[in-house]
Amino acid sequence: MRELSLEIEPGESIALVGESGSGKSTAAHALIGLLESNARAETGEIRFEETLLRFEDPRSWRRLRGKKIGMVFQDARGALNPVMTVGAQLMDALRAHQQLSLRKARALAAAMLAEAGIPDPVFCLRRYPIELSGGMCQRVAIAIAICNQPRLLIADEPTSALDPSIQAQILDLLRKMKDRHGLALLLISHDLALVAEMSDRVAVMYHGRIVESGAALEIFQRPAHPYTASLIKCQADLNHHWDRRPLAAIAGSPPAGGEEFTGCAFAPRCPKADANCAKAVPPAASISAGHWAACFKPD
Repeated sequence: MRELSLEIEPGESIALVGESGSGKSTAAHALIGLLESNARAETGEIRFEETLLRFEDPRSWRRLRGKKIGMVFQDARGALNPVMTVGAQLMDALRAHQQLSLRKARALAAAMLAEAGIPDPVFCLRRYPIELSGGMCQRVAIAIAICNQPRLLIADEPTSALDPSIQAQILDLLRKMKDRHGLALLLISHDLALVAEMSDRVAVMYHGRIVESGAALEIFQRPAHPYTASLIKCQADLNHHWDRRPLAAIAGSPPAGGEEFTGCAFAPRCPKADANCAKAVPPAASISAGHWAACFKPD
């Protein structure tokens, strides 16, 4: 990540979008202190409710994760422990941050599964993840993420491996959880239709940088960065089937994570790029109140 700056207010939904490899999941892992062993934070800071979080203090991160910040990982089944029952995992998450007896923890775990829309939650407590469908595993993961009433929920591609009908159910569940508990929601996705439905604001990432940010409605109606406009054009619709139009694509490939650029990283793929784009990183250009794009030639 490079010069990443993001603010989320209580009760707000923000979507982080971009191609695979743009740095979305890495940003989410940095927010909860779970960077991989080959990654480190060299500069910058993270503040949560006026508290400065330090990457070198793992004890503070453990107190925060699961209590004030919850996360739904991209692969819900992979995020669950395959040799522990659903109930054991939920109860562990509850008792790690609350002084609860086994009986109270079990009752609260069942209540959280019921809130997550799981029928017969008491029966589900005794099940192992392998015995549940993908949609059910995702509901369990959401229940674990919110069981301690966090203030921020991070959802990393929460519907990517689910059928369309199940996707709609999970999105509706996330929306209800956000409204019911007053959560701030950071949604990470490459599905722009999902983002348009779920988010108040959108931040577009490319090669570890946010290249455009603004209100969701304005981003989709008036994209200012050529990369944002290209992403929107690549979305398929029903008309592609009927009139046999070819799907749009962005020329070239995203750069490798460690590749460095003197200028704009999108310049080699950008139809509007000129010699100046390769000389310096473009500054943020204001488009309207709260809407900006890091481009020398914003639309």
